[in-house]
Amino acid sequence: MFSISTQAKYWLFTGETELATCRAEANRSYISSRRAHLTDNEVASCFLTPMEEKLLSRQYEVVLRKFCSEFQPPMPKCVIGTSLAYFKRFYVHNSNMDYHPKDIMLTCVYLACKVEEFYVPIGQFVKNLRGDREKFADAILSFELTLMSKLNYHLTVHNPFRPMEGFIIDIKTRYKDIQNIEIVRRTAEEFMERSLQSDACLIFSPAQIALAALSFGATKEGLSLDRYIKEILFKTATEKEAEDTLYQLRRVKFIVKNTESVPREQAQAIQKKLDQCRNQENNPDSDVYKQRMLEKLDEEEDVRHRKRAKLVADDR
Repeated sequence: MFSISTQAKYWLFTGETELATCRAEANRSYISSRRAHLTDNEVASCFLTPMEEKLLSRQYEVVLRKFCSEFQPPMPKCVIGTSLAYFKRFYVHNSNMDYHPKDIMLTCVYLACKVEEFYVPIGQFVKNLRGDREKFADAILSFELTLMSKLNYHLTVHNPFRPMEGFIIDIKTRYKDIQNIEIVRRTAEEFMERSLQSDACLIFSPAQIALAALSFGATKEGLSLDRYIKEILFKTATEKEAEDTLYQLRRVKFIVKNTESVPREQAQAIQKKLDQCRNQENNPDSDVYKQRMLEKLDEEEDVRHRKRAKLVADDR
């Protein structure tokens, strides 16, 4: 149940202000560990600002959606929703400069495929990518454990798709004022698609997002779900609880409708700036990263060697 899930307990924030505070802290923490003796003006020109990080993340969310939409075999909606949830959660407490969104984006999709039981072997997964597929596979597998760790192994994501179907069935069954709720489905689904590009999943429950989508679709068709919410859905609740719910639905709509796309030129400029300030220890193309991976492999080989030696000694 969502109410007792790790999503409800650890990954719902009070609003965009709290999210901005967390992201600013991740940005400040990265810069403070690397600014050395730079002045504030030099820091501003060398490192990404919290807003630049937010815009870059949003642009990579668009790339993630495009990758998923073109993926073969066709990807279920729940995988796309879970991928985006992982990506958004990761960058609440981590900086784009520390972990490049390109690497984390692909790892989020690969991990979501596993968690949502749409498992695709890594070899087949990277066939959907252009370029050096072996390098992509190595990067995805190397960042997978980091991703899970940064998410505190809270991997179950409750998406709004199933709640929306539940509400549609309930309206058909118990609310006769709307004879054909199916006429709002297309608009509601489009709203939910737009919600995936916003921070809605970090602020509201899946049921609130689903109900806001249906309410938005109903309004577009000249209908209203307010009576359904007050007199049926919240029949046993107080009037204040029903009004609070309607207020939350208005908040969902506001946030989703005011999430704008990032101009390509602006995203490219931020990307160019990121290339100069990213953490090379987490850059699969850097010599520092490659050396660290070699040292890690050597350590693992030493561990295996000691285990084999111990087994041989025990047999004697």
